[in-house]
Amino acid sequence: MGQFAIIGWGSLIWDMDGLERHVAGDWRMRAGPALPLEFSRVSAKRLGGLAVCIDPEHGAPCPTHVIASVRTTLDEVVEDLAARERTAPERIGLAMPGDGLRRSRLPGVAEAIAGWCAAAGWAGAVWTDLDANFADEKGEAFSIPAAERHLAGLRGPSHVEAVRYIEEAPASTDTPLRRHLAQQAWWRAAAAALPGAG
Repeated sequence: MGQFAIIGWGSLIWDMDGLERHVAGDWRMRAGPALPLEFSRVSAKRLGGLAVCIDPEHGAPCPTHVIASVRTTLDEVVEDLAARERTAPERIGLAMPGDGLRRSRLPGVAEAIAGWCAAAGWAGAVWTDLDANFADEKGEAFSIPAAERHLAGLRGPSHVEAVRYIEEAPASTDTPLRRHLAQQAWWRAAAAALPGAG
């Protein structure tokens, strides 16, 4: 039986937050399945900043990254990622190749990842399966202008964390919002002002 893969695309790459005890080797950058990603989740963990999530409606296909778990059961891998994400195990997606277990909040995602597992030789994979909650949190549909207004309205530590989170995401997490922000003078100034920037 092969290893289990943990798929990442955001802060998990640079902030394992305890997960490092349960993985082997380094991140295999751009080795994961392409998934539709966008910064469309208002995150309490990120002080109200926008976290990146799988969002077929608003996102763009982006390469993802994988790291091998040292665990021998899929349940253990799920528990490890749930602990890092401070969420319930039911909010961690999972897929195994063939007729194995599959779970995702989005139609087709688990099936696509199961196919990727089979092609790449993984026994199974897990990923953070949190929803794009912008509309629920903000009372308006997600859009680039709405997301920019939200980010521009953050102050203090929330502002710093929001900018840092998007700026430190892997460059391959090249979403419509991120491309838009890179063209805005206020955002570039905020990024340049981050501690350690430049």
